[in-house]
Order: sequence, then structure tokens, then C-alpha cells
Amino acid sequence: MKFVDEAVIRVNAGNGGDGCMSFRREKYIPFGGPNGGDGGNGGSVWLEADEGLNTLIDFRHQRVYKAPRGQNGMGSDMYGKGGEDIVVRVPIGTVVTNVETDEIIGDLTKHGERLLVAQGGKGGLGNIHFKSSTNRAPRQFTHGTPGEERQLKLELKLLADVGLLGFPNAGKSTFIRAVSAATPRVADYPFTTLHPNLGVVRIEADRSFVIADIPGLIEGAADGAGLGIQFLRHVSRTSLLLHVVDMLPIDGSDPVEQVRAIEHELGKFDEKLLERPRWLLLNKADLLDDEARQARVDEILEQLDWQAPWFVMSAASREGTRDICHKVQQFFDAEREKQRLAREGVLDDVRARGEADAAPGEGA
Repeated sequence: MKFVDEAVIRVNAGNGGDGCMSFRREKYIPFGGPNGGDGGNGGSVWLEADEGLNTLIDFRHQRVYKAPRGQNGMGSDMYGKGGEDIVVRVPIGTVVTNVETDEIIGDLTKHGERLLVAQGGKGGLGNIHFKSSTNRAPRQFTHGTPGEERQLKLELKLLADVGLLGFPNAGKSTFIRAVSAATPRVADYPFTTLHPNLGVVRIEADRSFVIADIPGLIEGAADGAGLGIQFLRHVSRTSLLLHVVDMLPIDGSDPVEQVRAIEHELGKFDEKLLERPRWLLLNKADLLDDEARQARVDEILEQLDWQAPWFVMSAASREGTRDICHKVQQFFDAEREKQRLAREGVLDDVRARGEADAAPGEGA
């Protein structure tokens, strides 16, 4: 299935039903009084995150979602029926933006999470609400209010733990095939990957992480060059970036310059991405003998003045890939432990303050 990560839709909530003007007309009751009921509320439009979806392609075929209006009020004190709400399912990780105001309405990151995007109109009042001691036969009623109408931009940001960076043909797709069950397309020409691919790397039964294969970035990606600008947004959700570098590019380009070019594009897109943990994966080591491999690695690391973790691997032969996965899992295990300790520390502080407040003061 083609991956679609952006869509624009229009949502129309239902209008509220009108109130009713009616009077009792029964035999032997000449002055029965008003009995017009209220109109029903219009239906609202909700978005709901669904883990069973991984693309926005359905919104390319249906772009308008309209909730039913409320029923008008009726005589005999009968209120109109409210319009049913409609729920539109979207993938987890969908960011919803109001096109007209460019305001982010919400971000759906959990299965079952809902977001109200168009509020239904309120039903009008029937004439039973306007009777008084001086107005025994009111002829006033109100119309229902219109439902909200919005044009929304849906933007899918992948929820992955690890994002793969690198120039086209660096070996990202081969790497994700080697370490997970994902089967992205692999070929010996650039821009083979045209949409992001997700893979689950399972270390043990209860220890795993999700890795995203982002289409290759090139210089100028942050300004719209190539395919990168469409997918840089997916990097923003990842906790760890793995920068895959081809030690022997087929076009004879310099790997060091490629790394610096991608660093530049990350900074232009979002400076916070440069602060994200980023490890260097020096790929295609199987094309060099031991001596040439070591010399090439030393040269790249020295010119980059690389201080973060780095690994030498061959995604094609799977050399070193398993060790990288274990190191990544250890990274996430350590991060979760830090978060647990931080939460416990906060709870301990709260308990300590509570006990101090409850303790009697001197002279009590």
C-alpha cells in the first residue's frame, strides 16, 4: 500500500434543530398553553486514533465528513432527536491542524484517544420556555445554531523509537531488513525508498524497540529538495537517531561531507534535532579488507571529530548489526530506568512534604 502521511479534509458538524411553537388544542381545554419542544443538538465530529491504521490514504478518497443535524422540536412537549456524532479513525501519531488559522488542534498519540474537531450546533428553544404570568400564549421560539465547519490538515508523524538517517543508497533499508521483519525495497540506485518503513526489533520476548527507515535525505532537504522535507517530521518523534554512512559511496562523494550536509539540514528543520542522541553507523565494511577498513574508519572519525558512539557494520552481510541492536536496547533500558527513578524521586519528595505538613509543630 502506498504510504500517505498528509491529507486535507473538511468536517461539518450538524446544525441544531429549531425549537417549535405549538399550543395545546384539546376539547374542554380552551387555554391549554404552549407545548412546543426544543430542537435536538447537531452531531459532532470526532477523530479517534486507531492502532490498526498506518496511513492516511483513506482520506485521499473521502475528504468531507458531515454529521447529521438535530431534529426540530415538535408539539405536545416533544423534543427533537439529537444528531448522531460521527467518529473518524486516524492512525496513531496524527497531528491535526486548522488550515484557516494554522493552529494545531491536537496530537493523537495513543490508541483510542479522541479529539473533538467540530462541535455540533445547539438545538433551539421551543415556546414552552417563554411562558410567564404576563405572556400566557408566547409565540417566541429560537432557531438552532449552526454546527462548526473546519478544514483540517492531517499530518502523520511516525511513532518510532529509532530513526535511520543517511544519504540515498547508504544502506538504511538493508539495515532494517537485517534487524527486523520489515521488507522495504532494496536496489542499487538512489531513492529506492519512497516512503517510511517501520520495523520492530525484538531482542527478547519483552524487550523490543521500533525503528523507522526514513527516505534518503540530500542537501537542501529542509528547503524542499528531494524527498526529505516530506519525512523530516518523522525524525522529530524518535528518541535516538542512527546515522548510516556509506564508507564507499558509488558516486565517489566524500562520506564526511555527507554527514555534515545532513547535520546542516537537521539544524535548518529543527535545531532541537541536533541535540538528539545520534550514533554513527559506518556501513559496507565488507567491501574493504581489514587494513583499509580501519584506515577509512579512522579518517572519517578524525575529520568529523566524532564523540558519540559509532559502529562499523555491513548491513548486507549483517556483520555487526546484532551488536548495534543490543546497544540500542541497552540505551532505552537505561532511559526507562532514569525515568522510573525520576518518578519515584518526585513521589518521595511529595510524600516528604506531605508528612512535614502533617507533623505537629513545636509546642503542640
